[in-house]
This record gives sequence, C-alpha cells and structure tokens, in this order.
Amino acid sequence: MDNDAYFWKIQRGELPYPRAVQTLGGRIVAIDGEKGVAETKFDGSPDFTNPAGMIQGGFISAMLDDTLSPALASMLNAGEFASTVSLSVNFFRAAKIGTIFGHGRVIRRGGKICHLAGELLQDGHIVATATAVAVIRELNQF
Repeated sequence: MDNDAYFWKIQRGELPYPRAVQTLGGRIVAIDGEKGVAETKFDGSPDFTNPAGMIQGGFISAMLDDTLSPALASMLNAGEFASTVSLSVNFFRAAKIGTIFGHGRVIRRGGKICHLAGELLQDGHIVATATAVAVIRELNQF
C-alpha cells in the first residue's frame, strides 16, 4: 500500500473519482488496502433501466468492475495501474432503482496477474457476483 498512489489521492480528495464511477453514482464506503478489500455503494438510477424497469445488466457489470478494481487499486504503488483482463458476471436477481452495495476482494495478487471476486447486494439479497483477472502495469505503458 502506497499513500502516494493514484487511488489514495482520490480517497483523500486530491483527485476526483473517475468519470465512470461518477456516472454510476459510485463511492467507496470502506477500504482495507492491507487486505485488498473494498465496500462500495452505487445509485441505481432510472437512467440505467431496461424496458422492464430494472437496472440493465451492463450497468450491473460496470458496478461490479468498479467494486473489484478498488480492492486491488488500494494495494498498488505510485505509478502502477491495474487493468481488467477478464470479467465474468453471474446474475441472481433483478436490481431495481435504488441503492446497490458492493463487496470486492483480492483473492490472489501475483507479480503482475491478480484474481479478484465480489458481489453486489440490494435489500440484503445478492444481485450478481463476479470474478475477474487484472494485470498490473506501469502508468506509462498506456
């Protein structure tokens, strides 16, 4: 955990949340950079609904990605960035307009390859789960 890393600058308010997270109404509720665990909260907006009036699966997937990613980002050093290589999502129930909570964790951090897992919950019920693989890169590699 490096307090000069991009992630921690966002947490201290020195940098804004990424635009994608802002669009999702996302914020970090709790973070443990030593353990690689994040708790998030999202605003399930009416703008995210499908024709049935439920939150569309692509938005749920983005919320999961933005739940898993901070768990890993909290462990990175300054100058490092983690890119999601694969994201596998399983849907359990429809999410309605309203608050959605997320729990993400680093399952294994290797040299450059990391495995992540997490879930989204609404009203105490699991909406969807995800596993992901991320690769750690230097910011100048983009």
